[in-house]
Amino acid sequence: MGRKKIAIIGAGNVGATTAHWLVSKELGDVVLIDVEEGMPGGKALDLLEASPVEGFDCMVTGSNDYREIDGADVVVVTAGIARKPGMSRDDLVKTNAKIVENVTREAVKYAPDAIFIIVSNPLDVMCNVALEASGLPKNRVFGQSGVLDSARFRTFIAMELGVSVEDVSAFVLGGHGDDMVPLVRFSYAGNIPIEMLMSREQIDRIVERTRKGGAEIVNLLKKGSAYFAPAASTAKMVEAVLKDKKRIMPTAVYLEGEYGISGLYFGVPAIIGENGVEKVIEIPLTSDEQIALEKSSRAVEKTLKVLKSSV
Repeated sequence: MGRKKIAIIGAGNVGATTAHWLVSKELGDVVLIDVEEGMPGGKALDLLEASPVEGFDCMVTGSNDYREIDGADVVVVTAGIARKPGMSRDDLVKTNAKIVENVTREAVKYAPDAIFIIVSNPLDVMCNVALEASGLPKNRVFGQSGVLDSARFRTFIAMELGVSVEDVSAFVLGGHGDDMVPLVRFSYAGNIPIEMLMSREQIDRIVERTRKGGAEIVNLLKKGSAYFAPAASTAKMVEAVLKDKKRIMPTAVYLEGEYGISGLYFGVPAIIGENGVEKVIEIPLTSDEQIALEKSSRAVEKTLKVLKSSV
């Protein structure tokens, strides 16, 4: 049967770090693809030379040639320009749409049976671009954002309470942006609702920090954007696919009526396994949560309109 094959399109910080997490878990052989000559090969060789130290038996290669991804089981798309201080994710839309469209078309030629996981920003809209460019069914094209946003939310809850992150569960719905919806009602520490452990003021502060989590890192770094946590979150989704784990994850999926939303990629809980998005899970929301979700969906729709008006 052989090892699984994972293609990562875009060998920048997110792509290369995703490769690092993937091989550390021995999830499969990794091919890094990038337009910059020599760079993906250099990063791949560097990572491969860590294998005797860390003890992973995965091949890591890098190339400018899409033929190298032939037969990949999963394609991760991280290609695109990164945010700079003062930029919203939406500022990236026109530039990254062209990049994502081109790389998806190339990748699907050589990996027509792959599951595509999109990481490029603005995430929800880039998933729409990739779906159209690939011609694949919607279950095989989805986006990584909710796992990252939920990880940030969990991190801040654990920090506030002074407890292990392992005992904190939480998830975030909605578009990957400032209008995302951290679901406080479904967030727990040690199986205790966080509303019993924190004041409303503490919770509101953490929710706001979660929404601005990406921008906080962009502003601190000055150059580039977050990559350790986005890459780890992406690797977790790849693992769910390759091991057919049936994980329930907040995922950017193409909705056709669920949660009252149609024709958009949007972050909702979904079961992720070998067929990609295997089921969207609908949960009843309070009126306040529904209003917040509708606000988030309008923000995604607005970005999609910006893109379509520029085509």
